[in-house]
Amino acid sequence: MVGLVAGFSMNFVDTVMAGRLPQREIALAAISTGGAIWSAALMFTLGLMMAVQPTVAQLDGAGNRPQGGVVVRQGFWLSLLVAIPYVLILIWGEVVFRWIAVDSSITATAVEYLRALAWGAPGICLLLLLRYFSEGGGHTRPTMYIGLLGVMLNIPLNYVLMFGKLGMPALGAQGIGYSTSIVIWLQLTLMFFIVRSHRHFCEFELFARWDWPQWKPIKQLLVIGLPIAGGIFVEGSLFVGAALLIARLGPLPASAHLIAINFSALMFMVPLGLASAVTTRVGNALGRGEPAAARYAGLIGLAIVLVTQTFSASLMLFVPEFIVGIYTDDAAILSIAVSLLFLSAIFQYADGIQICAAGALRGLKDTLVPMFINVLSYLLIGLSVGYYLTFNKAMGPAGMWIGMIAGLSLGAVLLLSRFMILSSRLARGQD
Repeated sequence: MVGLVAGFSMNFVDTVMAGRLPQREIALAAISTGGAIWSAALMFTLGLMMAVQPTVAQLDGAGNRPQGGVVVRQGFWLSLLVAIPYVLILIWGEVVFRWIAVDSSITATAVEYLRALAWGAPGICLLLLLRYFSEGGGHTRPTMYIGLLGVMLNIPLNYVLMFGKLGMPALGAQGIGYSTSIVIWLQLTLMFFIVRSHRHFCEFELFARWDWPQWKPIKQLLVIGLPIAGGIFVEGSLFVGAALLIARLGPLPASAHLIAINFSALMFMVPLGLASAVTTRVGNALGRGEPAAARYAGLIGLAIVLVTQTFSASLMLFVPEFIVGIYTDDAAILSIAVSLLFLSAIFQYADGIQICAAGALRGLKDTLVPMFINVLSYLLIGLSVGYYLTFNKAMGPAGMWIGMIAGLSLGAVLLLSRFMILSSRLARGQD
C-alpha cells in the first residue's frame, strides 16, 4: 500500500505542479486527456503482467520456486512484446483525440505530453514484470522502495524540465512526460538490482540460465493474463472514457475532472495495494492445498477495505475545498472539482470492495468470469449511463461520475458474490 501510494504520488505531484504553469487550464486538461491514453495502455499491460503474481504465489506455496523463475524468464519476452503496441499507441494518440472530438485547444499539448511518455513505455512493462514477481513471492518491500524513489526524483525533475531550470528549455506539460519516463527507467534499474542481489530471490533461480521464448509457459501466462488484462482494461475504460468524453466539454470541466479523479486515484492505491496482498495470500494458501485458508485471507482483506474506504470517503466529504486547494486556486475549477469529489465519496466503498474481490479471485486464478462482469458493469452500465446523463441530459461532468457510481456498485456486488460462492465451494471440497 505504501509503495503504490508513493508511486501514484508521482501523478499527484504532476497534477499539482501543472496547476502552477502559466496556462494551467490547458496544461491540466492536456494531462487529463493524454493521461487517459497512457492509462488505457497501462491498464492492459498491468493486467497481462499480473498473471505472474498468482502463478509465482502458487508455485511458492507448493515449494517449487525454480519453476517461478522459469515463468518470469518467459514473462520477459511477453513484456517486450506488449511494449511495442504500447509505444505506438502513445505516438499516435492524436488519432484518438480526433476520433473522440477532443477540444482543439487541448490536443497539441496532450500530443506532446504523450510522445514524451512513450520513452518510458518499455521500462514500465519490464518494471511491472519484476514487481509482480517480487509480490508473488511474498516480498513487497521493493514496491515500496521504487515508489518512494519515484516520488523523490519526480519533484526536482519536473521542476527542471517544466519551468526550464539549470539551462534546460521550459517544456511545460511535455516536461512532465519526460520526467516520468526518466523516473521509470531509474525505478527499473533499482528493481533489477534488488531482484538480482537480494537473498530472498535466490531460490527462484531467475538468473540461473538464459531462456529463449517457449510457447507453453507463455501460453499459460496468456490464459491467465489476457482475461485479467481485459477486465482491468474494461474497468479502466470507464475512467479513461470519462476523461476523454469530458474533454469534449472544454478545458474547464476537463481540468476539474482531472483534479477530482487524481485525488480519487491516489486514495484508490490503498485498496489496490491491499488487493495485491490478498492475491498473493490467497494464491499461496491454494498452492499449499488449503482452500479454507484462501477463503479466510480473502474475507480478511474485504474487512480491512471497509476501514480504508471509510477514511477516504470522510476526507472527500468533510474537506473537499482543502483537497482541491492543493491543486489550484482557480475559483471556477475549484467549484466543479468540489462537487465531483462529493460524488467520488459515494463510490468509495464500491470501489474498494470490487478491487479487493477481484484480487481474491485472481489468487484463485479465476479471471475469465470477472472479465465479463467488468464488461457488464463498467462498459454496458457505467459508461453508457455516464454518456447518457452527460450529453443527453446535459448534466456535464457530474453525469459521467454518476455513471461511475452505477458501474462500480454493480461490479462490487457481482465480484463479491463470485468470490463468496467460489471460495465456499472450494472450502467445502476440502472438508
